[in-house]
Amino acid sequence: MPEEVLFKFERSMERPEIADYLRSVADSIDDGEFTLEAGDESVTMAPPARPTFEVKAERETSSSGGPAELSVEFELEWNEGEEGDGGSGGELRIE
Repeated sequence: MPEEVLFKFERSMERPEIADYLRSVADSIDDGEFTLEAGDESVTMAPPARPTFEVKAERETSSSGGPAELSVEFELEWNEGEEGDGGSGGELRIE
């Protein structure tokens, strides 16, 4: 299935600034919808009560021998117009 990017934002930020942003997103998800805005771009999303939540930590190695890039991704997924019941992959903990 082709992917349509509805919103994209990427820039270097201080850790406290990222943490504040993630807390704001978490509060908005709890309220039922959130709006992503940057410049003249914005998109409002309203995830169902039980979307699928995916957390992924990755290491990308460079073919040129440069340093590896580490990343953490937090992703919510659901079918448009449907109430999702999510998957079952055990309990998630962050320590």
